[in-house]
Order: sequence, then C-alpha cells, then structure tokens
Amino acid sequence: MAFAAAILTLFPDMFPGTLGHSLAGRALEQGLWTLAVRDIRASAQDRHRTVDDHPAGGGAGMVLKPDVLARAIDNFPHQGPRLLMSPRGRPLDQALVRDLASGPGCLIVCGRFEGVDERVIERRDLREVSVGDYILSGGEPAALVLLDAVVRLLPGVMGSAASGSEESFEDGLLEHPHYTKPNSWEGLEIPSILLSGDHSAMARWKRARREALTQARRPDLWAKIPAQKR
Repeated sequence: MAFAAAILTLFPDMFPGTLGHSLAGRALEQGLWTLAVRDIRASAQDRHRTVDDHPAGGGAGMVLKPDVLARAIDNFPHQGPRLLMSPRGRPLDQALVRDLASGPGCLIVCGRFEGVDERVIERRDLREVSVGDYILSGGEPAALVLLDAVVRLLPGVMGSAASGSEESFEDGLLEHPHYTKPNSWEGLEIPSILLSGDHSAMARWKRARREALTQARRPDLWAKIPAQKR
C-alpha cells in the first residue's frame, strides 16, 4: 500500500508545490505515495466561513478555532499519526523521518496565525513537530520539508538503496565531501585516495572525513554517538 499523506491547510493551492517535482513528483505520478489536501475553511459552518478568533486572555493575533479544526480532522479520512507543524514541537530528525516512512501515512495540520487552540491538540492527539528554531508564516513550508524527507525514503523512490544509507544523519554523522570531474579545477585537486581504486582505503577516508566534519560542525551530534561506534 502506498504511503498516504493528508494535509489540512488554509492554503491548499500551496500543495503539492515542490513535492510535484523531481524525485517526489515522479514518485507521486507513479503512485508510490498519495497526497490529499483539504481546506480547513470548508469545515466552518457560519456564512463567513470563520476559522479563527481572538486569543483568550488577550494578546496579539488570532487563534484557530477548536471546533472548526476538530471537525476538519474528523471528516478527513487518513492513515497514521496526526501531526501539527509547530515551533514548540519535537525536532524533525532522521529517526522520526524513518519512523514515518515505515508507516502507512500521516495527517499533517498546518497552523496559521498565533497558533491552534490547545484543546484540539489534546483531544485530537496532535503530535507537534518542528523543523527548526525559527518562526514561519504557517505550517505549509514545514509540511513540505517533512514530506520531502519522508517520501525519498519510500521503497522505489531513490534509484540506489546506498543513496539513502550513506547520507548525513543516517548513522549520526554528517556526510563526507564529494568530488567529480574535472580532476583539477581552479588549482584544486580531487583527493588522490578517491582516484586510487582502493575501495577499502576510500571507505576509511570517507569515514574519517565524516567524523572530522561532525566533530567540527555539529558537536551536539558527535556527543550522541557512543564511543565504541566512533
């Protein structure tokens, strides 16, 4: 069964967006995953199709109404967990991406304004997920990032299984440097070890470079790697 992605948003025209191109787009055309998008505003029941209201206790901005959003969730068939893109959520990492990719699909709620009424988060069991420590105008760009990361891991999407297993974060390390022809460019040479044909030596070089880059650029990741695996 294909991975089924369901999106709830106030801006359905933002999808599939970048997901309609390259690997994800081809996989979508081939039926390796499916995408269903629904407008939250369609679940509003007043003549103005109101989806938000002023925050209780005062404050700037508006908040998505729990009754409207809950109705949108309840009336949207979907598989897998219910996610809410939120800056206060669990950071999106490769472990979560792999977990989602191994499942049947997910529902992603894209918030807007100041946020979502806390009660609908609790009563509809929304798992909050963050793509970084910064604020976006809404959850749509974050949802695109999450789905792009998930789709590329689905069976048949990438041409080579090694393409996924050797990338940054798959084993906690950043990726090694890459080179291609010409061998000499602007006075810089491809490292000779990569042209040697010695596959064992090349593998050791790549591992050493991955470790060095991770230590230098992401000491937080390096600290999480057990000493016996370094």
